Amino acid sequence: MSYRSGHYSEYPQHHPHDHGRTPPRRPASNRTPVAPATQEQDGYTLVHAGKQVRFGPVAFWIVVGTVTVLGMWSAATATYFAFRDDVLTRLIARQAEMQYAYEDRIAELRAKVDRTTSRQLLDQEQFDQKLDQIMKRQTTLESRATALGAIPDAGVTGSIRPPARGAAAIEAVPGTRKPSPISDTVIFVAPPDREARLESRAPVVAKAQPNQFAKVQGFDNVVLRLQSSLDKVEGRQLAALSSVEESMESRMRRMRGVISDLGLDMAQLEAATPRAGVGGPFVPVKLGPDASAFERQLYRINTTRTQVERLNRTLALVPYRKPVIGEVEFSSGFGVRSDPFLGRPAMHTGLDFRAATGDPVRATANGKVVTSGWQGGYGRMIEIDHGNGLSTRYGHLSEINVKVGDLIKIGQVIGAVGSTGRSTGPHLHYETRIDGDPVDPQKFLRAGVRLSAG
Repeated sequence: MSYRSGHYSEYPQHHPHDHGRTPPRRPASNRTPVAPATQEQDGYTLVHAGKQVRFGPVAFWIVVGTVTVLGMWSAATATYFAFRDDVLTRLIARQAEMQYAYEDRIAELRAKVDRTTSRQLLDQEQFDQKLDQIMKRQTTLESRATALGAIPDAGVTGSIRPPARGAAAIEAVPGTRKPSPISDTVIFVAPPDREARLESRAPVVAKAQPNQFAKVQGFDNVVLRLQSSLDKVEGRQLAALSSVEESMESRMRRMRGVISDLGLDMAQLEAATPRAGVGGPFVPVKLGPDASAFERQLYRINTTRTQVERLNRTLALVPYRKPVIGEVEFSSGFGVRSDPFLGRPAMHTGLDFRAATGDPVRATANGKVVTSGWQGGYGRMIEIDHGNGLSTRYGHLSEINVKVGDLIKIGQVIGAVGSTGRSTGPHLHYETRIDGDPVDPQKFLRAGVRLSAG
């Protein structure tokens, strides 16, 4: 940068290093007179790389002043902050506060994510537990259905209606009554049952209160529907089980009542009942203290069923069934009557069943043949000993199919209806005797009607 005045100096300028040196002289002949220089405006010139930039004095001092002011302002600010620690402290605290707020926000968001994840895991765990409970309950109900289906027929002339197998068929289905092996219908009207029926033991199932989660679509609604369905299945199972228990208990009471009404000794009948070859170690039945209501009820049913089976074996020796098939029609009853041949009063020791020649005659109870052949006024006659003083006679037969010593089963055909002996036409003369004395067979037949009514 150079500064020039408004005119050129006509004197040569001396360099500082040239001090003491004699300036060179120029030839006088080459000196040319210098005219006065033209006046130029004062200013500053910046030279760089051979280029010149000219500034006016005002602009130059404005720039210099601005730079000076900025420098002074920076120095003053730095000095202020250097000696005012509270300002720096506030700035640092502000930065720390902002950082802590940011970290707190991050921690809050992280905790929210953790809570959401934990809730999802908890919901999943609860759903798994509910599903596991439902599966266990379903398995229990299936085992109960199997136990219900395994209850055998508890009757001889009648049957207990067992529930159908399967959870969907737990409802009691009216079963077809099993006909008596030797009888269809009887014209007798059985006396009213002395034993009052027990009220149903089926527990009253409270109506499930609507759950507020049922309004929510999703897993809770599905679980609720499954639980409701299982509740219905369990209710039907309990109702079916109670029905079976009530039927068995009612039948057991009737069987005991029949034996009592017939004047028979239960102990003697059981002692006379033949037993098949059975055995094995004694394993007592134990019912745990934590057994459910279903298990306790099933235990009672099994106990009752065992007693019913024992009574069935005992009653198999009691002749309460009909000796002929079809509707029964009597041509002569038990007691005093007019003798058909003499016309005088006489004791009729049995019942005369109207039937056609050749109709099958069946045994009314288990026993052993003690008489088989011609017996005076009976004609061809069969007598079967049922034990404990009970026996039955079948007279006027046209043919005999058994011999003395044969073991007879209930309903077995032992002969055919005829008119042999002291008879006016084809019919069956049937007698029931206790210790050799004739008794009215209708007493036993009415007992059979009572038993078959259950």
